[in-house]
Amino acid sequence: MPPLRPSLWSVRALELPIRCAPRETVRPQTLAKSRNQVTRRYVSNGPEKPKDLSSWRDPEPSKWPNRIRLFVGVPLIGAVVYSMLTNDIPQAESPTIAEKDALLKRESGVSTQSPMRLRMEAFLKKNQKEIVSELEKVDGGKFHIDTWDRPEGGGGITCVLQDGKVFEKAGVNTSVVYGRLPRAAIQKMRVNHKALNPDVDSLEFFAAGLSMVLHPHNPNAPTVHLNYRYFETADELGNTNSWWYGGGCDLTPCYLYDEDAIHFHSKIKEACDKHDKDYYPRFKKWCDEYFSNKHRGETRGVGGIFFDDLDDTDKDKEQLFSFVQDCLSAFLPQYLPIINRRKDMPFTDAMKQWQQIRRGRYVEFNLVHDRGTAFGLHAPGARIESILISLPLTARWQYQHVPEIGTREERLVEVLKKPREWV
Repeated sequence: MPPLRPSLWSVRALELPIRCAPRETVRPQTLAKSRNQVTRRYVSNGPEKPKDLSSWRDPEPSKWPNRIRLFVGVPLIGAVVYSMLTNDIPQAESPTIAEKDALLKRESGVSTQSPMRLRMEAFLKKNQKEIVSELEKVDGGKFHIDTWDRPEGGGGITCVLQDGKVFEKAGVNTSVVYGRLPRAAIQKMRVNHKALNPDVDSLEFFAAGLSMVLHPHNPNAPTVHLNYRYFETADELGNTNSWWYGGGCDLTPCYLYDEDAIHFHSKIKEACDKHDKDYYPRFKKWCDEYFSNKHRGETRGVGGIFFDDLDDTDKDKEQLFSFVQDCLSAFLPQYLPIINRRKDMPFTDAMKQWQQIRRGRYVEFNLVHDRGTAFGLHAPGARIESILISLPLTARWQYQHVPEIGTREERLVEVLKKPREWV
């Protein structure tokens, strides 16, 4: 039942009619005198006619006896008072974290004092611009910039280069997503995040990430993948409930150059060692195990690092943010020397065909095993083009293809079946 509101008629129900008020005894001569005074006052004002005061002096008798008014009015006013005392009045809904963040950005911008959501978003977008700019210098072409909004909350920027001079397909994307996690998703995430409340039907969430895949034309130049992200949930009051970081980078060559693999791993190890000496071996092993086509018994490439669900059980939020910043900032020094060495090397048609077969294995992993792809495709309001941008422009599946013994192709497969320690 909605709370009762006092109205004019309910309040006036308690008023006693004037005819019930005690009257003073008025002598006739006094009454006459007062009437003459009233008349003279109006006449002295000029041609205006005297106002009719009879309705004010002698109001119409009420149709409802006074007792009925009391019987109706008192319970009604009592109900209003009870409603106010018990606070049975609808409260305005709290603003969502998306609304709070939008207000903060408008009023104060983004600083070191801002919520991590805004700081991570700003950092990712800044690096996206820098990476796109550097890759355009390598390729000589321009990325197509596609800015999009998500109806359920948030949006992103998809940067794509297709059929360039160096890159057959390159995608550098940022996404910032707000929404609500259903109960089933909360239960699943509690496996790694005990702070999540399993008894609620839904929770607000925020997710921001930068993801990138580069597929070069030249078979001598390796494909590279990168992703760094931040996830946060909030309770009904908008307070942070749980948070974690994830990400990594890995190199996928078609023709193995040991110096490229060593350089790639050395740079990311330097970033890891600044924060924890155990990070590189721990996350390198995680990468080899995760980026694996288990149905073929081989890794997708020569690895890098991979981590997920890093939260306050590992280090505090600021320390982990600094770690992610250093890892992402290491990408250009990791990859640019490699692509510049390999992009103009000569190659044969047979090498190009081998590249197409290896890209088929890349597609198999992304569509069969990758959790991020599966999550994105099944998320409400999924933007399919941005999710599948990681797939190469061309690929090949050749029935029962086996590389010849003693070739560079066979050597690559041997390394993929038994991952190496590169540094």
